[in-house]
Amino acid sequence: MKTVVVGQGYVGLPVAMRAVEVGHDVVGVDLDVARVELLQSGTSYVDDISSETLTAALAGGSYVATMDYADVAGFDVAVITVPTPLRDSLPDLSFIEMSAASLAPLVRAGSTVVLESTTYPGTTEELLVPILEQGSGLEAGTDFFVGYSPERIDPGNKTWGFVETPKVVSGINDDSLVAVQGFYDQLVETTVPVSGTKEAELTKLLENTFRHVNIALVNELAIFAHQLGVDVWESIEAASSKPFGFMKFTPGPGVGGHCLPVDPSYLSWQVRQKLGQSFRFVELANDVNDHMPDHVVQRVVAMLNDESKAVRGSKLLLVGLAYKPGTGDVREAPSKRIIELLQSMGAEVSAVDGHVEDHRWPATVGKIEDLTPVVADTSDLIVVLTHHPELSLRVLEETPTPVFDSRNILRRPGVVQL
Repeated sequence: MKTVVVGQGYVGLPVAMRAVEVGHDVVGVDLDVARVELLQSGTSYVDDISSETLTAALAGGSYVATMDYADVAGFDVAVITVPTPLRDSLPDLSFIEMSAASLAPLVRAGSTVVLESTTYPGTTEELLVPILEQGSGLEAGTDFFVGYSPERIDPGNKTWGFVETPKVVSGINDDSLVAVQGFYDQLVETTVPVSGTKEAELTKLLENTFRHVNIALVNELAIFAHQLGVDVWESIEAASSKPFGFMKFTPGPGVGGHCLPVDPSYLSWQVRQKLGQSFRFVELANDVNDHMPDHVVQRVVAMLNDESKAVRGSKLLLVGLAYKPGTGDVREAPSKRIIELLQSMGAEVSAVDGHVEDHRWPATVGKIEDLTPVVADTSDLIVVLTHHPELSLRVLEETPTPVFDSRNILRRPGVVQL
């Protein structure tokens, strides 16, 4: 079976490598020249895929990375995993449109096209299908099959990887569902069919809106608990001992990645566009989570004041730039806003994060390779934003430098919790 995966990022590359593993001939398409060159050289930039796995796929001839859609000809299944960002608070589906237009002339009888990119309900039927039909001259659902299966990749999760995580699948009709489910049954342990693509599209938005709203709840609670002199972390741990009716969420410096800062806004946008109403929970959650970096900076300023130091000229060390542990993903990471605010006040900002690639590193931030006692002790203040698993806490536990811990990983005198 010839499988095409359009988009070779943190979603597409794992899909491609799993398809190779089960015996497919896979073409990975990406329009980023640097990415394609890295892939062709056997160098992985996705934390969940090792360079050894990629090199083996290339050496076996079962994987090809390309920018040329001519290499896609004759495909059986095409999976679209391209970005769907927000532009000026509006959904940008241009990458889906370009991918569909490029695939359409190559669609043939019996082909299956699956969209995995996060989007609002109706995109598959109202946007993707017409482009494919117009470019192919074929009828979707009859001549070829179309479906939607929301990505559930959780970068860095060693327990629930692509194979272990149940996969929601859907089709524009029964025959399409059969084709889509048959494909993913080869890749994952469990598939979860739903009645239509709109239901599958909403599933993804529901999952991330649920997380977004609950994280906003504990973030705002953390702000008020600090002002009230209450240890919110201890209260969260105590509440999580309840075996029913409670799910643990923890505060942090903000939300990042593609999903949480973006996905709920897709749903809010559609509700406003089609129903003329506001999705108040989403808009409130956006407001709270978007302003958590501001709260972090306010706390940093207060800590420097306690040391009789101004922000201007202070040497601040950020521990972790990625939006979550175990990854180098800095998309929409709260560290970006925190850096911007601190530097606007005149702070000298450096950071340590071994996961973030050089081309993704903020140009104005000094890069510290290792968190050594000298680095820690010569800083005016340390801000823990992301705790990667391999990070040694010894230096942070022993340094006399004040530490602001936004993740509750340290408990010692001199450490201030979010």
